[in-house]
Amino acid sequence: MKNAIRPALAVFAALTLLCGLAYPLAVTSLAQLLLPQQANGSLIEQDGKVVGSQLVGQSFTSPRYFWGRPSATAPAPNNAAGSSGANQGPSNPALNDAVAGRIDALRAADPGNREPIPVDLVTASASGLDPHISPAAALYQAERVAAARGLARERVLGLVEAHTERPWLGVFGEARVHVLALNLALDAQMPHTR
Repeated sequence: MKNAIRPALAVFAALTLLCGLAYPLAVTSLAQLLLPQQANGSLIEQDGKVVGSQLVGQSFTSPRYFWGRPSATAPAPNNAAGSSGANQGPSNPALNDAVAGRIDALRAADPGNREPIPVDLVTASASGLDPHISPAAALYQAERVAAARGLARERVLGLVEAHTERPWLGVFGEARVHVLALNLALDAQMPHTR
């Protein structure tokens, strides 16, 4: 038994140093060298201050801003530490009630808009953190945002178009709009706090 303990402790110490120190240090150093933006959370800065991440949505409730997808994270919306879906199926009454409430909120914010509401404005993504909406969801909100800010609708539509990310290589993925980037561009046109 004594003969087995010493080699076992040596292997344990070597693996601890290799897997617990050397490997994480090497991977972190390589990431910082090759992809520093991504390694640090893909943060979005404005005037030297971090205002969000390219990877995590934010909740906007003012009619002056584009609203993102609803978040299913707990205990607060868009909580990156609590990423999860709601696990509610289409026949679940709680999901139907939540969607109906979101439809009512969208209609109340823009009572003159009778266009069909894009599904991504009333349903959460699988992670509950999606920072993007579809171009249709952005276009649905453009009139409300333009009116609330006193901007020409065409100017707001131009910002939506400028912030629409196209599918990669023209075929992979779908067109999408990063909500925070679009709202920051709106603030650059006409500053206002949330």
